[in-house]
Amino acid sequence: MSTKRTRIAIADDHGLMRQGLAAILAADPRFEVVGEAADAAGAVGLARDLAPDVLLLDVGLAGGSGVDVAGRVAGLAPECRVVMVTMHARLDLVAACFRAGAMGYVVKDSAATSLVAAIEAVLRGERYLDAAITPQVLLRLDEYAARKTGPRDPAYDSLTRREQQILRLLAEGRSVAAIATELFISKKTVENHRANICGKLGLANLAELVRYAARLGIVDLDDDLS
Repeated sequence: MSTKRTRIAIADDHGLMRQGLAAILAADPRFEVVGEAADAAGAVGLARDLAPDVLLLDVGLAGGSGVDVAGRVAGLAPECRVVMVTMHARLDLVAACFRAGAMGYVVKDSAATSLVAAIEAVLRGERYLDAAITPQVLLRLDEYAARKTGPRDPAYDSLTRREQQILRLLAEGRSVAAIATELFISKKTVENHRANICGKLGLANLAELVRYAARLGIVDLDDDLS
């Protein structure tokens, strides 16, 4: 009794890389390469016209970004699992790919050992992150936790609860008018609170207030783990 093979498409602008990925897959009888593309338009066409189970997608493609392609594939072929296969290990790029809809991220140097595991994971509905990147992610998470739980500035504790609330809202980029509306107070009252906050903390302007809030972990200016 024959077992249905997983249909895989490959989009990479380097022919040798496509051949290398195809060779890895050919060694496993569970997989079948059903199409290849060298540019962004071709990658979208693979997902739309062939409906593969998995699309292996490079970040850097002629005619467009692999991140954008991942987003388009998520809309055109939601059943197709996208695995990014790229030379880039930047954490901001990893985050952008997952936000766009990719389910796996493999660094090309690790493809020989990680590609099959990535495909197996995304077919189970799980996200897969290359082990070569995982230590960087854990380090950034540790740094984030340290910011959240580290010692606070005693000056911050001198603020009233209302002043702490307004400090956070200002640091998040809310305008005086927006804060006044949200808290059901006048704009003048917000402005007075802002002046009191800056006075107690020794801050000269809004930019210093934002940096202060980020240093204490009140707001996070690095959501992408870059």
